[in-house]
Amino acid sequence: MTQSVIELTVTDEDRRIAWLATAAVALSLVDAAIPSPLPGVKPGLANIVTLVVLARYGWATAVWVSGLRVLAGSLLLGYFLAPGFFLSLSGTVLSLATLGLAHYLPSRWFGPVSLSILAAFAHIGGQLLLARLWLIPHDGVFLLTPVFAAAALVFGTINGLIAAKLLRDPPPPPEPTHA
Repeated sequence: MTQSVIELTVTDEDRRIAWLATAAVALSLVDAAIPSPLPGVKPGLANIVTLVVLARYGWATAVWVSGLRVLAGSLLLGYFLAPGFFLSLSGTVLSLATLGLAHYLPSRWFGPVSLSILAAFAHIGGQLLLARLWLIPHDGVFLLTPVFAAAALVFGTINGLIAAKLLRDPPPPPEPTHA
């Protein structure tokens, strides 16, 4: 029996996504190290990368980077397929869907800060909804909404301002192609 070898071609786009996902994962690890007064209240630093990727490379690349961040981050932090993974995934999916829809809004009114705030609210909304449907089957979970909404507003604003600052700088030059 002969063995066949499948050779995959790695493109410059693949390399870019890998580097950007690595940056997002690193920021997720920093996020996880920050003490929180309430579970689930985190700055969401990796969302800065998502916003920059969305603006520079488009929604599809942002989806790849965010998906890889959720997967790799959960593996590195040891909660892959645990409730925290699904909470992160649900927040990310709703946040990306919101950013995808917000793409059709007037860009002069919806820049990095407002998009970041929308994404932060969608993220926490997805997490609260999943927590209510799966983990805490009681409407009392929604009593936490004001605390999470305040955190989403504060951190969404801060992350959006950082993303706006990064977007003012020119993008890094493309890496030379290695054969």
